[in-house]
Formats: sequence, C-alpha cells, structure tokens
Amino acid sequence: MSATDIQAAAARAVELALDAGATSAEGYGQDERDVEIRVYDRAVESLTEAGSRGIGVRAFASEGRSGYAFTTSLKEDDLKTLATRAVELAQVSDPDEFAGLPELTGRGEAGSLIAAEFEDWDTARKVEFAIAVDHAARTFDERVSQVEQTIYADERSIVAIANSNGFTDSYESTGAYAYSSAFAGKGDALMTGLGLDIARGPGGLNADAIGREAAERAVVMIGAGRTESRKAPVVLDEFTAASFVGIASGALSGEAVLRGRSPLVGKDGETVASEVLTLTDDGLIDGGPSSAPFDGEGVARRVTPLIEGGVIQNFLYDSRTAREAGKASTGSARRGSYRGGPGPGASNVIVGKGSATLEELLEQAGDGLYVTNVVGLHSGVNPVSGQFSVGASGIEIKDGKLAGPVREATIASDLITMLLGVQAAGAERRWIPFGGSVLTPPLLVAEMSIA
Repeated sequence: MSATDIQAAAARAVELALDAGATSAEGYGQDERDVEIRVYDRAVESLTEAGSRGIGVRAFASEGRSGYAFTTSLKEDDLKTLATRAVELAQVSDPDEFAGLPELTGRGEAGSLIAAEFEDWDTARKVEFAIAVDHAARTFDERVSQVEQTIYADERSIVAIANSNGFTDSYESTGAYAYSSAFAGKGDALMTGLGLDIARGPGGLNADAIGREAAERAVVMIGAGRTESRKAPVVLDEFTAASFVGIASGALSGEAVLRGRSPLVGKDGETVASEVLTLTDDGLIDGGPSSAPFDGEGVARRVTPLIEGGVIQNFLYDSRTAREAGKASTGSARRGSYRGGPGPGASNVIVGKGSATLEELLEQAGDGLYVTNVVGLHSGVNPVSGQFSVGASGIEIKDGKLAGPVREATIASDLITMLLGVQAAGAERRWIPFGGSVLTPPLLVAEMSIA
C-alpha cells in the first residue's frame, strides 16, 4: 500500500469522526514491514518477516474530552466503526482544558529518509550478512569462546497524519541495525562484549566491524577483577554515555517536569550542567535514526537546544503539555504506533563534541575508571531525585593509561551532579540506540562514587 493510500485513509477517518459528532479529530496511519534474523553459530536460528498496518483516530468532544481507537482495516465500514467508537470514548472521558489538536502544523526538511539500496537486499543476502557478523565475532580473536547471539533487523515504514484543521501529509523511511554479543574466557570468568551498527539500510552496516567490536570488548575484559571503593574520575565510553544521556533526555521531557517526575523541576533557565556539556534535540539531522519531517501529531520537526553553556534552554513538549506549561510545542510528539496516542519525548539527542582523543580524556582523568558497560540503569535511577547506583564494568585508569579490567563494580551519583561534573567531551561521536537515538562522544566526569 502506498503513502497516498494511507494518507487518504487517515483523512477519511477524520471525516467520519466529524460526522459521528467529534468537535475535531486526527487520523494517524502507519504501514510497516520488518525483518529480524537471529543467527547462532553461523546458522539461522530464527527469521521473522512481519507487516503491520492500521489507522488510529483521536477524537475530541466538548471541554477537551478525547477518545482514541484504532483498527487494522482500512475498509470504509471499519473506518466508520472506528471513528464512531473514538467519538463515543471521547464523550465519556474526563474534561481536559489542555487537550486538542496542535495550533501549528507543518513539515521540516529532514533530507532523505530512505536508503537507496534498501530494496536491493533480498532475504538471502541479509542472512549472509548476519552470518558474516557472527563469523567475524567468532574468528577475530582465538580467546572468543562463544557468541551468544547475532541479530540483524530492518524496517521500512510509512507514516501519514490528517486532522480536521486541514493538515495532511506523509513520509516514508527505512532503517537497519545489527549487533552481536560475544563471550571471552571460561567458567566464572566469562566476559561479554557487544558490537553494533545502525544505518538507513543494510548497505550502511559493516559486518566485520560489528563482529570485531563484539570480540574486542569481550577479550579486553578477560581477567577482570574487583576495584577498590573510592570517589574518582570516570570516563564513559559512547555506549554508557548514551545510556546516561537517555536518562537526561527523559528528565527534560515536559511531561516529566509537569508531573514532578524529574530532578529538573523548577530549573528552567538554570545551570544544571558544566559549560562543556551541550545537549540538542535534532529531529531533522541527516542520518538520525529518529529524523522525520514532522512529529507524531503533525508539528514540524526542528532543532531544539536543551542545554547550552550548562543552562537549560528548553524542555520537550507536544501540543498538550505545551499548553499546560504555557509554552509552544517543540515538535516532540512521539508515537510508538497507530495503536496509541502521542506523548512528548526526544527525537535524536545530540551531545556536543569536544576536541580530546580518548587517550587525552584518560590522561586528564589520571586515576579512575573507564566505564564500558552499565547494568540496570533505567531501573536504578530515581526519576524524582535523579540519584542512581548501578552495576558497571570497565577498565581501571592508572596514571592516565588503561590498566586492568574491572567487573562487578558499582558507580553512584545523581543526574545533576553528574552533568555538572562533565569536564571534557571526546572529538569522535557515534550513533548509539540506547535510551533513544543518541549521537555522543565519550565523556569525562570529574567524580563518581565507585565501589
């Protein structure tokens, strides 16, 4: 089905909702095709090709009452039933003075969202790629004892939105990623390492690099021991930096702030980070996994400064939370699928890069810990205070150089103290899909509690 077809169905659902008594309405259509290939020991363990298509209708009644319903059928009778149901739900829901369609809709310039070669890759070629990743992880170093799993996945999707204020538009996008998890060592000393890559299409992924990274990250941890308890500088590699940035972007959600579920409540315009740290939400950046011309309710995506010079510049709002906060939408409405309505969240979070190499960051740290993995971060963070205490592994830093590997450590701090403690950012950045879509370099934090 084409984008034009999905867009027409979304528009028709809006007409039917108005006919059923809605004061205003929005139709959200989506058509996706997904492939996931799991490989174990150079053979396909599972292969899934799936498609999903549907329309969701958000209908509004008097006093901001709203109802949401969805269907997987685009037939006229089913759309009519869908629209009627959404209106019925709206009429019995609670009033909400801030609910409603966005005042301003539009389209930003997100560049090409489709990999030109995407359709050139048939399933057999994707299987060969996944096996090549697995092979690279197993053969890069003889100390690799096992590869737990290797996964290749891609997606081609169409998104269309129409509303009763006259907005109607659509876009198509593709995406692909692959990762491998390797083991090195034996018995209780078994160490793991993850390698990954993400791109618009499979042609942008590097099988050897993914496998090599998984192997290298596992092998370097062989012989890992405990570390002593202390407060010391920490260098976060790109994987762990992205995880913490994802926590920070969640705290910058307008909804989290309005609900009092963020340590940044009441700190709009205040200094909450070091001058070194710059965070930007960029919904249009070329190559961004979450780039799109408009957000989940038709507001044009844009570049939104979040933290500059250590000062909060903006929180992230969809149209509803923007009204409640007395602000304008930042084009930050997100939707998981046609099965649910929008809510505010980050698109692509960009961490400003510095000028230091990794070696220079380690030298600045002196004695500390180079953290390459954290465990339980999302469940280990208090969303109100920002305090965290999470499991970590990595490599000791002695006299500015990498020393022995460390496992079963704990690092603890709180979000604002950590942001204020960022002393330097690396010069090289990469996309990491942890905690959302994050482009980040490694970061040097002045001090954390290590145990």
